[in-house]
Amino acid sequence: MKPMDRSRSSGFTLIELMIVVAVVAILGTIAISGYTSSVRKSRRTEARTALLDLASREERFMSTNSAYSDQPADLGYSTAFPIIIGSGYYQLNKPTFVPASSGPPATPATFLLTAQPVAGKGQDKDAPCQGFSVDNTGTQKATAQGGTDNTATCWN
Repeated sequence: MKPMDRSRSSGFTLIELMIVVAVVAILGTIAISGYTSSVRKSRRTEARTALLDLASREERFMSTNSAYSDQPADLGYSTAFPIIIGSGYYQLNKPTFVPASSGPPATPATFLLTAQPVAGKGQDKDAPCQGFSVDNTGTQKATAQGGTDNTATCWN
C-alpha cells in the first residue's frame, strides 16, 4: 500500500496573516502621526497670518488716529474679541496696550497681539506651538506648552 499523498494546500497561514496585519498597523500609525503633525503645522499659518494682518490694521489705525484701538469695529472686524479666525482653529485675543507717556522719559504707545488655539478643535494639542504673539515693533514670539519660548520652530 502506498503512503497517502499529502498535497499542500495553497493560501496563507494564520501566522503569516497576523504578521501582515501587524506590519500594516505599524505603518498606519506612523503615517497617521506624520499626517496629523503636517496638518497642525499648516494650521499655524492661519494664526500667524491673522496676527500680522491685525498688527497692520493697528498700525493703519495709529497713523490716522494717533492711538491704537481695541475695538474690533475700528479695525474692520464685525465681531467682538476673541475673534475666531480662518477655519476656526485659532482665536485672536483682545489686544494689550501700554499708552504713550509724556515723560520723563517719554515713551511711545505699544501693543501686544496674541493668538491661541481654540479648545476642543484639535489644534490645542499642538504642544510645541500653543500661542503666537506679535508686538508693535514686529517682534514675533511663540510659546510651547508650559510657556517656554519656541519662536524659531513655530514662526518658520
